[in-house]
Amino acid sequence: MNELPNWVPSQIDWNQPSVARIYDYALGGAHNFEADRQAQDAALEVFPYLNDAARANRAFLHRALQFCLDQGIRQFLDLGSGIPTVGNVHEVAQKVDPECRVVYVDHDPVAVTHACSMLTSNPRVTILGEDIRAPHNVLEHPDALRLIDFQQPVGLLMVGMLHYVNDAAAPQRLLREYQARMAPGSYLIASHLTSDLPEMRAAAPFFAESRNPMTLRSKAEIEVLLADFDLVDPGVVYTVEWRPDMRPGEHPERTACYAAVGHLR
Repeated sequence: MNELPNWVPSQIDWNQPSVARIYDYALGGAHNFEADRQAQDAALEVFPYLNDAARANRAFLHRALQFCLDQGIRQFLDLGSGIPTVGNVHEVAQKVDPECRVVYVDHDPVAVTHACSMLTSNPRVTILGEDIRAPHNVLEHPDALRLIDFQQPVGLLMVGMLHYVNDAAAPQRLLREYQARMAPGSYLIASHLTSDLPEMRAAAPFFAESRNPMTLRSKAEIEVLLADFDLVDPGVVYTVEWRPDMRPGEHPERTACYAAVGHLR
């Protein structure tokens, strides 16, 4: 690549794969570079269902969002949001109610820069360039407080994010810090790549040199992470099994990702 698009910040190393851009590529987006495509393509050789898994994760997000909207949730905090692509949170939410407010959070400079450019005309949506592992910086950010009323129920999204929080960062403690600011009636929407599949364990090394290495976890470990929430039916299941619009295929495990929605009473 001889010339970079104008949405690319000058400080990034576009020769190093980025989680946000790899996910964008898997979803068929255009905000990715050759290094990201090579990393994803190499992983596909080991786990050929990876793109399908990414799309199933996005479809779960849409169904879970609709569920929360049906419960009256009108404000959302999306942690580890990545690069906004078609069908992102604010698009889905504001189709139901244009008054919905969304705060995206990501520390990937590409995700933040592109989101800033596309959200300038939407006063009810913003993105924070913060690390979600520093909850105080997120929850006390002026732009978060401008859009989110933490005295009212909120939809907290951790979709495809917790597997980037390693054990040393104490993911359950992190969840509890966010939960402590959530009003009763709030919901958590979460999905997490699993170590239950040997193919996924084999694919993980292809992301080892990314800026955000993954920590795969079993279903039992994910249930422990979400233990402080009352999980709505059907609990922790593969993404395609969470309240599907149609009958899941014969191999839901190929989505490689568990999903759940938790309620805070």
